[in-house]
Amino acid sequence: MGRLFGTDGARGVANTEITCELAMEIGRAAAMVLTKENQKKPRVLIGMDTRASSEMLESAISAGLCSVGADVMLLGEIPTPAVAFLVRQYEYDAAVMISASHNPCEYNGIKIFQGNGYKLPDALEEEIESIILDKSQIPPVKIGGDVGRITRSKTAVNDYIEYLLSIAEEDTEKYNIDSLSNLKIAVDCSNGAASVTAPDLFLKLCPDALFINAHPNGTNINENCGSTHLDSLSDFVVRNNCDVGLAFDGDADRFLAIDENGNEVDGDKLLSIFSKYMKSKGDLKNNTVVVTVMSNMGFFKFCEANSLNCEKTKVGDRYVLENMLQGNYSLGGEQSGHIIFLDHSTTGDGELSALKLLLIMKATNKKLSFLASEMKVYPQVLKNIRVSDFGKARFPHDEEIKNAINSAEKELGSNGRVLVRVSGTEPLIRVMLEGIDENKIKVLADELVDVIKERLL
Repeated sequence: MGRLFGTDGARGVANTEITCELAMEIGRAAAMVLTKENQKKPRVLIGMDTRASSEMLESAISAGLCSVGADVMLLGEIPTPAVAFLVRQYEYDAAVMISASHNPCEYNGIKIFQGNGYKLPDALEEEIESIILDKSQIPPVKIGGDVGRITRSKTAVNDYIEYLLSIAEEDTEKYNIDSLSNLKIAVDCSNGAASVTAPDLFLKLCPDALFINAHPNGTNINENCGSTHLDSLSDFVVRNNCDVGLAFDGDADRFLAIDENGNEVDGDKLLSIFSKYMKSKGDLKNNTVVVTVMSNMGFFKFCEANSLNCEKTKVGDRYVLENMLQGNYSLGGEQSGHIIFLDHSTTGDGELSALKLLLIMKATNKKLSFLASEMKVYPQVLKNIRVSDFGKARFPHDEEIKNAINSAEKELGSNGRVLVRVSGTEPLIRVMLEGIDENKIKVLADELVDVIKERLL
């Protein structure tokens, strides 16, 4: 993890940690690196989510890029996966997404994509960091006609929606599905970027679709809604007799579901549904699905029972993607709902994942509760401990914490596991315990949290 860019771009509280000055510097450094990389005047797309600070940072990044000669096209409010798609579709050299994903509105972030739609490689991120933090190079100042120009796209949202509709149409024909029109769905847009795309997309496929939290005002993004706060969607699904609920996060790159009974269907269960169906249709490349070490033990047992290969990576969708590219795999994702269909997208795409789920429900003619029940979930306890940057840096070297983790692992033995890690996107230490005995893992988790607090706070 770099000094500015974590596992998912640069992220922090807007205007104090992610400042306009920093955003402008990132723009300047990125333009310089891209010019050198592509040996030409770079063209860069910029998209953003719906939080109040996004427009401010959009202006700052645009100014930085243009000052070094890059041309900029502004996409406006749009999902992250749309930006990754459009940079390829429009044949631009790079793209920037301004978003803090599932975080509250006071946060924001900056992530950069290459022209091929993949996130910027570590080496280029490190070069940008070095230009900003070490002043290793001085970005050139352009004047006159060499200054970059800014334009606005009028078609970006529709181009992305049409692409997703084309995938749905292709799968409908491939799997002999008449239509999705008789599915009654509820969609929680998290007052985020999905508010811009989901209504047009899903109403074209499911005319009876219902929407909640689709009226962003700049401050209500992720506020008690979306994929990190599922209670309101669960109640809504049951009250309105819906077949399924679809929940997105602030930038719509992750997705979780609610079954017809109001129960959560997390990323692991979604991946179990996708992998089994794709295998049955010959679409699961190398019979393999890629997940992170945070996936539930039940998922690994599911893979064994269904003769599926399972690759495990570090936490972060970038590591899932790296493994997928190396192994030529078509499906991967995280328990949190980042799911990558590499045949269609270069990054996690919540709306694409939701479409795939609807198509499988229709093709199998089975309720979501039945599809999700095929994976047994083992009890899991997750605890987050907020720490300072000093605490995060000290954590890997603290012997007492290491001893406490080893002790918990020995007590669980083969009936469970312990995972304690530093968050790549927030100032947190994350503690996860999993096992057969729920009471035991709760006690052990509390004991570990106490040790970590005593040592790091």
